Amino acid sequence: MLVEGSTRRAGWLSSAAAALGLESRVRVAAERAEDVGRQVDWRAGSQVVTARSFGPPAVVAECAAPLLVPAGRLLVSEPPPSVASPIGRIGERWPATGLEELGLGPASPQVARGMQFVEIRQLARCPDRYPRRVGIPRKRPMF
Repeated sequence: MLVEGSTRRAGWLSSAAAALGLESRVRVAAERAEDVGRQVDWRAGSQVVTARSFGPPAVVAECAAPLLVPAGRLLVSEPPPSVASPIGRIGERWPATGLEELGLGPASPQVARGMQFVEIRQLARCPDRYPRRVGIPRKRPMF
């Protein structure tokens, strides 16, 4: 499932999936991630959630954790070291205490093909109070 809050961009993703012959395997939700995370059909139903250029770490974690099954993985691309902290300082961007509140484990930095990302395991089911209402994770980040 691809989640895209913009109707126009979601339409483009659906068209691209169809052009690639993937429409039977790819669903595009033209909804905000906060709303998808509260839907019974999607909550705690994914083994893997990926994010790239979605938002700050606190927003990504809060929107992704409700979608993951326990033992699931969140994979998030990190900005290049010239833009953000070096990969060795991931703990500052992804503090363990904030992640714990969402049932997530500590962020594990990874590098593959010159790209850096973090892998975060879902250790326990995300509490039902998350994600908060649309826009609140960005306005009042958890960490």
